[in-house]
Amino acid sequence: MTAAAPAGVAVVGGGSLARSICYSLALAVDPPPGTVTVLARSARAAREIACIANTRAATSASPTRFTAEVLDASDHGTAARLLQRIRPRVVLHCASLQSPWESTRAPSAWTKLLAAGGFGIALPLHAVLARDIARAVQLSGVPAMFVNACYPDAVNPLLHAEELPAFCGVGNSATLAASLHAVLQPQADERLRILAHHAHLHAPVDPSDEVRVWLGDRSVERVGELLASHRACSREELNAVTGHTAAVLASRLAAGTEVRANLPGPLGLPGGYPVRIQDARVTLDLPNGLTPEEAVAWQLRMAEHDGVVVTPSGDARFGQRAQEALSEHLADVPECHRAPEVKVLALQLLSLREKLRRKPSV
Repeated sequence: MTAAAPAGVAVVGGGSLARSICYSLALAVDPPPGTVTVLARSARAAREIACIANTRAATSASPTRFTAEVLDASDHGTAARLLQRIRPRVVLHCASLQSPWESTRAPSAWTKLLAAGGFGIALPLHAVLARDIARAVQLSGVPAMFVNACYPDAVNPLLHAEELPAFCGVGNSATLAASLHAVLQPQADERLRILAHHAHLHAPVDPSDEVRVWLGDRSVERVGELLASHRACSREELNAVTGHTAAVLASRLAAGTEVRANLPGPLGLPGGYPVRIQDARVTLDLPNGLTPEEAVAWQLRMAEHDGVVVTPSGDARFGQRAQEALSEHLADVPECHRAPEVKVLALQLLSLREKLRRKPSV
């Protein structure tokens, strides 16, 4: 007896992004993804998300149905067996050891460190669980597309360097592209293409480092002005856009339809690019005159603003600002580390975080 073909979507995580994705999957995507399995460490969170999503779907006469499973994302053996049982076509990973909301909800000396050194300091905390779930997908043998929502601009190159699945990411460049699409309202024959990094969620200090945007092959100017309203929104409000763009992508991937989008971390590359997805294969869809090598080189320069640069080969290097901020607390942190070293560094950062959380941010 042959195994059933993969179908549906598995959403890993019980936080705000997982909720936003599921609530969009419940009623606002076409084609509907079929069955969505919510996988979270907290049984309450998984069941709550599934319950609310099912209610929204039923109210909107959507055929999508949600189920809940308890999963410790760090246990890749158990995760692999669970994936073999549910056989999703798409695994959408949203579980991280570092909340993006901590600086506003619980400021401390730890969040002050992240602000001083750059978002990239927390790369290991975003990478650990993504690495575990990617390994689980690999061990399961299920031909699922692994889509990472946890800092994919830098995490996906680490996964790729270890030959772990890293189909693409969501958020970041996809969210920026959605806002630009709403402002520019391109014609049906105009393809919106952008090059953007996670660092571009905030306006760059140097305007020449701004997001690069094209309509078709025509470069768009004054991008900072076009993104001003987007950047003025709170990150928590923008989570609704990130969740919706991720839901639209996941539903199309699950259905096997062609996708043209702007996504972070495709093919394990650093930063975000315009892509075409067909038959579960990703190809870059760059404008005429821009080579992949030029696009990657630009992304590596933009990554400096985040405090960490991850090359396509998996070398992660903290920038000077990040290294100086960390050296005040961890004298032995290497400036450059390889993908397999991420877990050890994450443990060091978790210990430091516990210590610094007990201190005020001032």
